[in-house]
Amino acid sequence: MNSSWCERMNQAVDYIEANLAGAIDLAEIAKITCQPVAGFQRTFSTVTEVSVFEYIRKRKMTLAAFDMQNSNDKVVDVAAKYGYESPEAFARAFREIHGAAPTDARKQGLPLKAFPRITFLLSVKGVEAMDYRIEEKPAFKVYGIEGIFTTEAGRNLQDIPRFWQDCIEDGRFERLRRSTGAAYGGIHAVCDYRMMENNLFPYMLFVHHTDECNTDGYTEVEVPASMWAIFRSRNHTQEEMSVVTQDLIKCVYTDWMPTAAYNKVDGYELELYQGTDTGECYTETWIRVEPK
Repeated sequence: MNSSWCERMNQAVDYIEANLAGAIDLAEIAKITCQPVAGFQRTFSTVTEVSVFEYIRKRKMTLAAFDMQNSNDKVVDVAAKYGYESPEAFARAFREIHGAAPTDARKQGLPLKAFPRITFLLSVKGVEAMDYRIEEKPAFKVYGIEGIFTTEAGRNLQDIPRFWQDCIEDGRFERLRRSTGAAYGGIHAVCDYRMMENNLFPYMLFVHHTDECNTDGYTEVEVPASMWAIFRSRNHTQEEMSVVTQDLIKCVYTDWMPTAAYNKVDGYELELYQGTDTGECYTETWIRVEPK
């Protein structure tokens, strides 16, 4: 990547804004940001706490309200302008955002909502440090329990913690642990280890592959030799795991990446979960990097 992460994300937003009244091609956004479609969607939702689809919908409804207030255009024409196949579908979306019908927007004094354009900026937050290290690792094998998730409407942020909980409650977590024999080293997670279409991406609870393991029935993945940027969270409880992990990933993108001397290499993002002597745990987020 020749330009900074912030610049590319803002170029993607420029593209979205220029096409709110037309067709938005996520494949084109992927080219702009130099990452897969699902990777861009996960990055966007992690940093902004809103999915790209929700952002697009809110921006369309913001502009649609301006159109209804400041023109005599028919509802059917405004609906078509913003890509809705029917006035009814447009009216439902309008009401969900503004709490009123499109024609009501022409009434004086009616409160409406305006969602501003998102801009990615380098934030200055004082002297709070991020714990990280750079390590080169040879290729290694992992295996585990795979799930397929979507970034649509930010569902991955809720569905992945639920996936962990389901695996614990139905016994899959314990069976995976026992499959390692005496070589158990904890259960971790990896995502984006293969490309998928649209807004889907794979996410797997994994253990490290050793000669003692029984991998029958599990998905196996070889993680390529890479240079890794490894970030450590604060100590936390098991109950805080998903929140702390999501916060850590957000900080990687917003605080570290814009000014780092490294570019991110897509694919094979790892989440490692470690215990401490006090009974708490901490999270490590691993991303592949290369020097700029």
